[in-house]
Amino acid sequence: MEKATFAAGCFWGVEHKFRAVPGVVSTAAGYTGGHWPNPCYLDVCARVTGHAEAVLLEYDRSQVSYEALLEVFWNCHDPTQINRQGPDRGEQYRSVIFYHNWEQEKAARLSKQKLQTFGKYDKDIATEIQPAGEFYLAEDYHQQYIEKKRHSSKFIS
Repeated sequence: MEKATFAAGCFWGVEHKFRAVPGVVSTAAGYTGGHWPNPCYLDVCARVTGHAEAVLLEYDRSQVSYEALLEVFWNCHDPTQINRQGPDRGEQYRSVIFYHNWEQEKAARLSKQKLQTFGKYDKDIATEIQPAGEFYLAEDYHQQYIEKKRHSSKFIS
């Protein structure tokens, strides 16, 4: 299994998108890219940790390529936004590709360059490309949040 880490705004929707990709074996919502050890959601929201809300995924490279995962990433948010996605604002919502090896770094930089040159955006792409660092799992209620909400709402009368 390979690992990939992406930040593209609120991790709930990002995780949901990647969970639907054939070949993605597992996902986890969490925090990375900051300087504060063991952050919790309130720490990250207070904007004192430097972390981004991110999704760590494991994928089977024989079923899905890293380049295909990059396509999902680019299409699930607006990469021209700086420190925001939709109504969510703050550094924790920034767009970042956290690479785990040099092949991922190369693929990420190439895909960003192609999208900027031949893509649909009039503005510069703000997405950062950084080495993956310590990943801290978000609280349990954040994990598979959209699926949990869908299942719980079916039982409300």
